[in-house]
Amino acid sequence: MKPVFVMIKCHPGQAYRVAEQAVEKISSISEIYSISGSYDLMAKFYLEDETDTGRFVTEQVQTLSGVADTFTVITFNAFTVPQHGKK
Repeated sequence: MKPVFVMIKCHPGQAYRVAEQAVEKISSISEIYSISGSYDLMAKFYLEDETDTGRFVTEQVQTLSGVADTFTVITFNAFTVPQHGKK
């Protein structure tokens, strides 16, 4: 499995509706957050290694009603951060 982060710009007033649709319709979604800045939402998906990321974003994320634009971040390596107060 590979993690993929997608920032989503929504049409005005649509961010919560888009987030609800994403959770209902996309089974590979792990987390979705509202964010500030140029984009309204950030979603984390876990895709099978053989899944075409571009096709996934264009066919499943960009087609959600209310989505105006996306920005995809593909990850390479995960680092472990120790919990505060624990060694």
